[in-house]
Amino acid sequence: MATNPVDGGCLCGDVRYRLGGNVVRGGLCHCGNCRRAGGAPSVAWVLVESDDLAFTRGKPTTYAYTRDDGVPTRRGFCGRCGTQLTYESDGDSEVGITTGSLDDPERFPPDGVIWEEEKLSWVDS
Repeated sequence: MATNPVDGGCLCGDVRYRLGGNVVRGGLCHCGNCRRAGGAPSVAWVLVESDDLAFTRGKPTTYAYTRDDGVPTRRGFCGRCGTQLTYESDGDSEVGITTGSLDDPERFPPDGVIWEEEKLSWVDS
């Protein structure tokens, strides 16, 4: 998708970013890991090349952990208000940005669903 530039940030405004390249794809994730991190039944993401993400105000706090499959992973969030912003795994050239943190999330509806096998039984989509 030719979408640049795209801006976004956290709830309190301490962290702002700009996506300078194209959004590669978007998706709605139902995995238990995203549900816990987002405090929601699913989390919508857009993916961009890592080099296309620039923080224009502040920097996210990072939570690093190892996924169940052994891959080192980092989630970025605002250290003040807690808004989840990014998801990165070792070996990936892309970074996930939470769609809800975009200034105009309506521009990027999910084009697929991932980890649907972990979807909660009471979720319709």
